[in-house]
Amino acid sequence: MCLPPAPAPASAAAKGRATYDAATSPTGYRRRQTSATPSVKAINAAIPPRCFVRDTRRSLGYALCSVVMTLSLGAAAYLTIPLRLAYAPLWALYAFANGTVATGCWVVAHECGHGAFSDHSVLQDLVGYVLHSLLLVPYFSWQRSHAVHHSRTNHLTEGETHCPPVRGKTLGGALVAAHRFVAGELGVGVYQLVTHLLLGWPLYLLAGATGGPSRGITNHFLPWSESLFPGYKWKLKVLLSDVGVAGTLFALYAWSQREGSSPALVLALYGGPYLGVNLWLVLYTWLQHTDVDVPHLDASEWTWTKGAFLTVDRPYGALLDFLHHNIGSTHAAHHLCSRVPHYHAKEATEAIRKAFPEHYLYDPTPIARALWRVASKCAEVEKTTGADENGKPTTLWMFDASDREAKKTK
Repeated sequence: MCLPPAPAPASAAAKGRATYDAATSPTGYRRRQTSATPSVKAINAAIPPRCFVRDTRRSLGYALCSVVMTLSLGAAAYLTIPLRLAYAPLWALYAFANGTVATGCWVVAHECGHGAFSDHSVLQDLVGYVLHSLLLVPYFSWQRSHAVHHSRTNHLTEGETHCPPVRGKTLGGALVAAHRFVAGELGVGVYQLVTHLLLGWPLYLLAGATGGPSRGITNHFLPWSESLFPGYKWKLKVLLSDVGVAGTLFALYAWSQREGSSPALVLALYGGPYLGVNLWLVLYTWLQHTDVDVPHLDASEWTWTKGAFLTVDRPYGALLDFLHHNIGSTHAAHHLCSRVPHYHAKEATEAIRKAFPEHYLYDPTPIARALWRVASKCAEVEKTTGADENGKPTTLWMFDASDREAKKTK
């Protein structure tokens, strides 16, 4: 059974206007205006009990599959692609391909962090710790911040990833405005793609970029960030996470110094795919919680169930679903109950879709088009008003591009 944490208090909301209706809403968000948000009890009852069963052998099999494919592609590149500048395009192709495959290892560790991998907690954390450390992710530090993300999904100020800047009030918003002034929507889109997909993950780990403003600047490698790592137990876990990442960095350095190796070889075989993994990680998270019609909520409107139901599933295709263990096409179910293993997530998703059709969000837009729409149009939020199932005014924080997009689709 999945129980949400208690919501935290925050300041009151204000007013404005909302534009999307059921006909023009890409994800279907506007359908839910006619129906009250389901309770946690109703959500748990809708998911078949067998979906909560964790099979350690099966989970280990998926983990082994992702690891073997990643290592095999690396070995193939080492044996077949010369380390010369003329072959840079092939190395770039390898980086994207193996980064795509290695993302499956990241997703397995993500499942360990949620307790969905195995009934054996020590084994579960060991697998997650090793896989994430090898990808330079501080496992326990991330586990804590990711739990905060799940507990405050799409909360305007207390969320923990992809919290948008408020128009005219933040440095991020000012940078977006500058790019819009210089190059219009194209400038905003390019700026957001570069900062998110290339720089987003390390900036998040090092400075809490896109995290909720209520916690300020945070760092996943420093244990004294009290707002994110309260108590000495979490601080010790942060240090243990640092040991894992430091061990991987030392191993990479030692590898680069071995006879027959070089720093360039390590960068080509490991560094390129590492950037590919970061790209996929940010892309998934960004598109799971952001679109032109998907609001953020302040404390006057936010509840755990409202936030969780703002998660968007998308069509990534059979190959990416296989490689990435369905993380993009079944993420709504994951946010409603994160202890469901990925191999049961499709069944859980179908159950949720049937039980709560007004609330389940799915956008059939091809991923490349959806990514550009989000990058170019979803940069800042401003206050708007909507109405709940009883016609009572509600405060939403919508991306300021929604008015322009709605006019185009009417």
